[in-house]
Amino acid sequence: MAGRSKGHPKTGGRQKGTRNEVTAAMREGIAATGETPLAYMVRNMRDEGAPADRRDRMAIAAAPYLHPRLAAVDHSGKVGWLTHEEALAELK
Repeated sequence: MAGRSKGHPKTGGRQKGTRNEVTAAMREGIAATGETPLAYMVRNMRDEGAPADRRDRMAIAAAPYLHPRLAAVDHSGKVGWLTHEEALAELK
């Protein structure tokens, strides 16, 4: 079995949290321009002089970073130990 033995600490390799070269280059580019990709998308989305289809594409691309998706919930119809109908009847 490859890997380290049980009870022995990991040695060597990349330190935890160290970024790779691509991530470091991307962050340097963002710092140089002062604009993140998300800020670019939002700026283009708000540009009234830009074509509508471009603005729509920017809004679609930026949406996942700004608004969380709704989670699918399987509802059994019970509220605690009562069904939904029983709970409504008790409220009356």
